[in-house]
Amino acid sequence: MNKGIAYTLSAYIFWGIHPIYWKLLVGVPSVEIVAHRVFWSFVFFAILISNRGGWRELSGKITASGNKQILFFPAILIGANWFAYVWAVNAGFIVETSLGYFISPLISVFIGVFFLNEKLRFVQWIAVIIAGAGVCAAAFMYGQVPWISLFLAATWGIYGLMRKKSPLNAVEGLTLETMILSVPVLIYLLFLFKTGAGSFMTGTGVSLLLIGGGITSALPLLIFIAGTRRINLSLVGVMQYIYPTMLFLIGVYIYKEPLNNAKMTGFIFIWFALILYSVEGALFAARKRFMPRSAVE
Repeated sequence: MNKGIAYTLSAYIFWGIHPIYWKLLVGVPSVEIVAHRVFWSFVFFAILISNRGGWRELSGKITASGNKQILFFPAILIGANWFAYVWAVNAGFIVETSLGYFISPLISVFIGVFFLNEKLRFVQWIAVIIAGAGVCAAAFMYGQVPWISLFLAATWGIYGLMRKKSPLNAVEGLTLETMILSVPVLIYLLFLFKTGAGSFMTGTGVSLLLIGGGITSALPLLIFIAGTRRINLSLVGVMQYIYPTMLFLIGVYIYKEPLNNAKMTGFIFIWFALILYSVEGALFAARKRFMPRSAVE
């Protein structure tokens, strides 16, 4: 197997089994889980960037940036996304999280059109409309808007937009983001420790799982970066659906979450839209290779 495919596939599988990991901490408040996830992720990235001698370069990029919001706002987005995800998993909404990450690529398309002036072809517009109709149909049948799914998709999509405009690479960006979040997180964790309300150091197993939450967040990213550098982005785009598919299967078949008609209708619409969008993109790319440049622009 191609190394790039193996690395990328490993990262998506790693992310896909995350719910099982977070479920092991179901007795720990979600805020505390995410606080440890942020702090130990920062420790991991700080060690990594120190070994690379990258602090000076990171500092230089921060100083040279004319738009500090592009550097600092993603920290809020990734923190909100992590909290919503962990809370949803441990509250029994894994299926909703999978819907959110199925919607996420189409949210990114929507953001690209309206904020980056990217152009969509006719079939791509149809796919986006079908996806939107699926969300609306699910909300109508279910009697409420799928807020968890939409929140996860929106925060991840906007985060992707901000990171696209950022001068920082993936490791530098996550180092800065987790460092920013670690300031309030450390205050919170010290408060828990002082009041004896925290779960850390109450048992070896729980403590190791809380520390490991940072590693299991950071390590797949490094594997993913190594993989995507070796394969085409179009292949990465297809493989990204492994992650929400695993979430869906884990939620339904391992944790027996209910899959009512409303949820299933939403998934059918979203799946059809994603298949349509992916197939059209693949066909367009194939045609483009064999046609003059002026004919496909």
